[in-house]
Amino acid sequence: MTGERTQTVSEGRGILIQEAEGIRSMAERLDESFAKAVELLLACKGKIIIAGMGKSGIVGQKIAATLSSTGTTAIFLHPAEAAHGDLGVVAKNDVVICLSKSGMTEELNFIIPPLRQLEAVIIAFTGNQRSFLARNADVVLDVGVGQEACPYDLAPTTSTTAMLAMGDALAICLMKRKNFTDLEFALTHPKGSLGRQLTMKVADLMAREESLPLVDEEATVSDLILEMTSKRYGVSGVVDREGRLTGIFTDGDLRRLVQQGGDFLDRMAREVMTANPKTVSADLLAKNCLEILETYRITQLLVCDADNRPVGLVHIHDLVTQGL
Repeated sequence: MTGERTQTVSEGRGILIQEAEGIRSMAERLDESFAKAVELLLACKGKIIIAGMGKSGIVGQKIAATLSSTGTTAIFLHPAEAAHGDLGVVAKNDVVICLSKSGMTEELNFIIPPLRQLEAVIIAFTGNQRSFLARNADVVLDVGVGQEACPYDLAPTTSTTAMLAMGDALAICLMKRKNFTDLEFALTHPKGSLGRQLTMKVADLMAREESLPLVDEEATVSDLILEMTSKRYGVSGVVDREGRLTGIFTDGDLRRLVQQGGDFLDRMAREVMTANPKTVSADLLAKNCLEILETYRITQLLVCDADNRPVGLVHIHDLVTQGL
């Protein structure tokens, strides 16, 4: 690297170390006030509201989102808007988490007296234990830092990182106390990878009805080839007169017939099929279906109901494209 790039990397590393040190120092000061805050949030019978101005407000929105996605519903309240009517969202028994590095943020402190009159519980994130905010809070969490990463000690950097980390600590402790499961997490993240893994079922992906390649046992190999070709899955299920699955015929089976030679086009499906093929149920999780396909190194599985009647077909490509 050039000298300028080396210097930039060094400066970047120093900033990261400084912000990490801010969190480490905050962790060392953490005391029973944190436990009280967790208990207040657990006991909350109303709403959990996060309030902050400027960069602290942006951090507050993230904390509200993290709480909501980990089992503790929370909303963000803009202090300036609160003073012009949005304070109506606050009611008795609500818990309001107020974020302010200095504890002297005008817009935030303006709504503190009304919050007290509404009998809301106030938890303060601040670095100033003697501030107006701290003096009027039920619980104060110390998020003070020695210095901002900003060279002028002005731009909120290390301080907002500390606030964010404290919010994460609250959210995860609450998550654990509530025994919030990965399945519950998935339900709030249906588009995420985990959400798909824990909620998506074979029924959500399988081919159905007209797209399902099936022939009866009396069909010929010619019929099988036509069905496989028209449905484009390279496979066809074989069913008896009651519609129950008795076998499967794949393009691999066809290649083996060709290699054996002889006249096979008029042979019946029940003579050339693989009997008792592996199947899955429609309510099986898609990720478990993928595991079966990978274990047996096959590309598709027929989906059958409780009476072993085919109701669908799932292909490995359908699963992979879903990010499973």
